[in-house]
Amino acid sequence: MKRRDFGQYCGLARALELVGERWALLIVRNLVVRPRRYSELQTGLAGIPTNVLATRLKELEQSGIVERQVAPAPARGVVYALTDVGRSLEPALLSLARWGATQLGEPQRGDVVTPEGLVLNLRAVFQPDQAAGLTASWEIHVRDVVVHAVVADGDLTTGLGSAPVPPDLTITARFADDELASYRAVITAARDGEVGLSGRPELLDTFLRVFTVPRAA
Repeated sequence: MKRRDFGQYCGLARALELVGERWALLIVRNLVVRPRRYSELQTGLAGIPTNVLATRLKELEQSGIVERQVAPAPARGVVYALTDVGRSLEPALLSLARWGATQLGEPQRGDVVTPEGLVLNLRAVFQPDQAAGLTASWEIHVRDVVVHAVVADGDLTTGLGSAPVPPDLTITARFADDELASYRAVITAARDGEVGLSGRPELLDTFLRVFTVPRAA
C-alpha cells in the first residue's frame, strides 16, 4: 500500500503524510491512553482489517511515532507504545476531537463507542480555567467500562480502570442494550439526574462544569 506524498514543503502536508492514512490517528488515539498488544489494538478498533492494522503499525514505527516494547511484568510479550514524538501528537489529537465533536450528528446504526474514545473525550473537553485550584477525583462506570478523571490542583490525569486514588464521586450511567453509551449520552444522563452517584454528590455539578461537551455549531 503506497503512502501518499504531497511533494509540498509544508508542516500540514508532512503531518498528513505521516498520520493521514485511514485508521492511523485512531491507532494513535488508542495508544495515547496506554500501550497495547496487537490483539488489543485489533479488538479496540472494531472493523479494521488485519492487513491494514499491520501496515499502519509498520508505517508508524518507521516514522518514529510508535515503537515496540517488552510488556512489563507480570505480563509477557510485546506491546506497541507511542514514542516521545508520538506522544507529542496528543494536543493536536485533542483539538481534532473537540472540532469533530461539534460536527457529530445523531448516532447511526452500527456506530460503536470505545473505552479509549471515552478517555479521549474526557481529555478533549477538559476546561483548565474551570479546574484552576481544584482537587477532586471521579470514576465513570458505563456498562462494563470504567474510566477515571483525577484533578490535582488543576492538573488532569485520566485513564481506563479504577482511579489511582479513592474516587470522591462515582458516576454510574445505565443504558438500555439498544442505546449507544457515548460520552455525550453520559453527560446528558448526568444533567438529567439519570445516573447513579456514590460519594460526594455535590461534585457532579463540578464534573459537568469542568468536563463540558462542545456544542454543535
